[in-house]
Amino acid sequence: MEQARLSVATLAGGCFWCLEAAFEQLEGVVSVFPGYMGGHDPRPSYEAVCRGDTGHAEVVQVHFDPAVIDYETLLTAFFTIHDPTTLNRQGHDVGTQYRSAIYYHDDAQRAKAEAMIARLNGDGVWSAPIVTEVTAATIFFEAEEYHHQYFRRNPYQGYCMAVVGPKAAKLRQVFANRLKTG
Repeated sequence: MEQARLSVATLAGGCFWCLEAAFEQLEGVVSVFPGYMGGHDPRPSYEAVCRGDTGHAEVVQVHFDPAVIDYETLLTAFFTIHDPTTLNRQGHDVGTQYRSAIYYHDDAQRAKAEAMIARLNGDGVWSAPIVTEVTAATIFFEAEEYHHQYFRRNPYQGYCMAVVGPKAAKLRQVFANRLKTG
């Protein structure tokens, strides 16, 4: 597939292991890279991000074929697998590095993200208002290699069994007709 035909979405919704494990299952998603965005440190490391020293959020950068899956479907999946109403928190993961954020790459993505948040708030989908940031994408710092495909390589690790697995399973249930085959 030609790279020129691919689009990019960058999303933060807690631990990047959860987001990667969920999004990589979707048909039309070509690759998912864990990383960091939105901070001030020019060389963030996992340890510094986890300490909250860098201002970065844990993110995934999703490369997708818009002819197969559109941005709105990715946003719907995003809002399905995390709680966008908790500020700087997903479950027991607490800190600004776990914030809910959509880092848009163009004005169309910004408009779609803002419209979806307004619709979800208006429909009362959540019992509290959505606090997801919608902000322009900045430099993406790819996470260290050992974070890539973490859930696939460590399915029986405690956090993976308790947190990552259920989120990936929820996506499979809700998006059963949009999953990759094979």
